[in-house]
Amino acid sequence: MGASVQVKPLCGVYNENPLSYLVSIDGFNFLIDCGWNDHFDSSLLQPLSRVASTIDAVLLSHPDTLHLGALPYAMEQLGLSAPVYSTEPVYRMGLLTMYDQFLSRKQVSEFDLFTLDGIDSAFQRVTRLTYSQNHHLSGKGEGIVIAPHVAGHLLGGTIWKITKDGEDVIYAVDFNHRKERHLNGTVLGSFVRPAVLITGAYNALNNQPYRRQKDKEFGDILKKTLRAGGNVLLPVDTAGRILELILMLESYWADENLNYPIYFLTYVASSTIDYVKSFLEWMSDSIAKSFEQTRDNIFLLKNITLLVNKADLDNAPEGPKVVLASMASLEAGFSHDIFVDWGNNVKNLVLFTERGQFGTLARMLQADPPPKAVKVTVSERVPLVGEELIAYEGEQNRIKKEEALKASLIKEEELKASQGADNTTTDPMVIDTGNSQPLPEVAVAKNGGYKDVFIDGFVPPSTSVAPMFPCCIRMG
Repeated sequence: MGASVQVKPLCGVYNENPLSYLVSIDGFNFLIDCGWNDHFDSSLLQPLSRVASTIDAVLLSHPDTLHLGALPYAMEQLGLSAPVYSTEPVYRMGLLTMYDQFLSRKQVSEFDLFTLDGIDSAFQRVTRLTYSQNHHLSGKGEGIVIAPHVAGHLLGGTIWKITKDGEDVIYAVDFNHRKERHLNGTVLGSFVRPAVLITGAYNALNNQPYRRQKDKEFGDILKKTLRAGGNVLLPVDTAGRILELILMLESYWADENLNYPIYFLTYVASSTIDYVKSFLEWMSDSIAKSFEQTRDNIFLLKNITLLVNKADLDNAPEGPKVVLASMASLEAGFSHDIFVDWGNNVKNLVLFTERGQFGTLARMLQADPPPKAVKVTVSERVPLVGEELIAYEGEQNRIKKEEALKASLIKEEELKASQGADNTTTDPMVIDTGNSQPLPEVAVAKNGGYKDVFIDGFVPPSTSVAPMFPCCIRMG
């Protein structure tokens, strides 16, 4: 008898929203991808919030925001606590992507949906697998085997194969059949008659031009703009398709013997390339073979300079230049700032290499025909001074005092509750006023009556045999 499989899309069907699927196999709940968009719209996560606490395992397919951007938030705010699985590049590049997203927003706003510590905590749950590695689940998932396979879209990108009782569930939402400079094509065609195939049709109607033709058109428009004295801005992702673009530019600059400067600008640009240099075994066969023969790492960049802050770009020599900057959506990050700086000069060019996310500035500019003017919101964090600083500090002090008072009241209530629980007639320190027998230990008033004894703040140890009274004794 075959396994029972239920598939429930949480986000990303019938539209261009980020991806998130709930796949249940004999009661074991997989969350496959945990994506968010560059607006970080929390309403998109409402379906996930209703099932997050029931998830048994999370599978991540690609290292970009659309596939894993909500993972830190879901871990911190939605009750997601399941183990996570991905390839090593998806783990590393995904971590850097989330760092870049956070830093890009924290520099210009009070962004608080997640933190760097929250990102680290979420990614510490990730178990890394190699391509075609069969990982057998245990406990509730006994009998289920998961394995990542080459998707061909991003470095480490995965088609997930989940097997139970001889039946396969294949998750393949972003893949590429063509072999590229740094990646082999997908292995999707090697799967034979899976029980369930989950895939997408996002690019089904797009006719891709031949790579040689596309590369020539791309290089020619860059060269034309630079020779006319203009700058070129390429809005890019943090650690995804940017890698193919870097190799394309390196090759074109070498072939054409160009000396115009190229800058790769993100908050994590240096870390990105450092990690990529160690992931050659995850890349195309030609790259691995070339490294074995020559020991030359293809990501030892000769024509591209890595930058991690905009001040370095502002201080760069004057003249035409190419800048690859995150974010690809133009909603935040260095690309947004550079677009504002360069947008009014007709010599400059903004060149998109991928379709922008729905509802973003990048998508708006890609309209046909493009808008004649766009409204751009510019934000920045500036130090408070004068009356604003005094008012802010006063408000912070007020909040701290309120929090301290609240904590004190809570502690006092807890203390009273604990004392009340201890005050029973079996306690040797409690006086039962209903007892008619005289107590020799208690001082007697002049009128010969017996009085209550009030003892404040003393709780005897449970091992006491003849507890001593404290000095604070009030005779009624």
